[in-house]
Amino acid sequence: MSHSLSDRLTAYAEVAADLGVDAVALVPGPNFTRAVEHTFMSHERPFMLVIPVQGAAAALVPNLELRSWDLVGFEGAVFDWRDQDGYDAAFAALLAHMNITSLAVEGQVMRVFVHHAIKLAQPDLKIFDAEREISGLRMIKTSSDIDALKAAIAISERALARTLDTVRLGQNEKEIEQVLIQALFAEGAEDLSFSPIVAAGDGSARPHATARPDYAVKAGDALLMDFGARKHGFAADITRTVFLDHATDEGQAVYDTVLRANLKGFDVTRAGVTAHEIDDAVISVLEDSSFADRIRTKTGHGLGRDVHEAPYIMRGNHMPLPAGTVYTNEPGLYEIDNFGVRIEDDVLITNDGCTSLTQFPKDLTVLKC
Repeated sequence: MSHSLSDRLTAYAEVAADLGVDAVALVPGPNFTRAVEHTFMSHERPFMLVIPVQGAAAALVPNLELRSWDLVGFEGAVFDWRDQDGYDAAFAALLAHMNITSLAVEGQVMRVFVHHAIKLAQPDLKIFDAEREISGLRMIKTSSDIDALKAAIAISERALARTLDTVRLGQNEKEIEQVLIQALFAEGAEDLSFSPIVAAGDGSARPHATARPDYAVKAGDALLMDFGARKHGFAADITRTVFLDHATDEGQAVYDTVLRANLKGFDVTRAGVTAHEIDDAVISVLEDSSFADRIRTKTGHGLGRDVHEAPYIMRGNHMPLPAGTVYTNEPGLYEIDNFGVRIEDDVLITNDGCTSLTQFPKDLTVLKC
């Protein structure tokens, strides 16, 4: 069920109350989109929504966005400004209207120049970083959120199947990447979750590699593809690693180890488990192997409107994870100048365990190309 704009804004007012501050400020990004159910660009023009504990919310809106803002159905005060005049007066008017002394903001999203504009308008305003609490509202997915994620994942998996069917020895990584991107849009993606990672051979040993136009894939290479489609505002994030023509004994052993770690993550995931417990179980499989020196990453991260969001699946994060949380289970092993293997699934936590939203096969695959 989709909540009303008033209900969604009330949730942020409750965050402010819990934090003991007068209001929460949102700027364009995933939290802003969740609040108003419309997407606005983050660019050189400040755009801000302020939700107080008591009273009506207010917005600072670039004048050229006013007609788009009308679609939100927002009933609070709106302070617009034009490029020719600058935004200082609008910030001053907004804050005078709000009459607040403390404000919680998104520390990972609000840009420095917006922070400075707020302080210029009201130097004595106390500003607190509440990224964790504000973004935490997105952690438990609604049924419509899950449906959007499933749609994005299904598009991604169809695109992967189409792409793997076209891979041939001698192609370069960039050519394979372009096929993947075209397949994602052909299958219905509204956007990319992020720039795909397509890496073969020694490139696969770099977890965030960039596709190379000058590396031609060859027999025996590991080919790692990490990518996702965006649909209805939600992002898929999938990784599969395949081998071209054949897999060496080392390649098979590394792949088997990563797969066992991935499966262990499913074994321990259930509502109430902590992020620490999942990561500890998964990484322990890698640590207990003969490839422990190839561990370079944590198990994963939350997934939703952002590709990386709370919760972060890592040792030391003792946050219990409730049903409705979606995270990536993506163990990997990487040896620089050799090769890497990563297997990534998108996992929905349920009351009695978990469900893999990704369905693409993950048994060791050798492409006869």
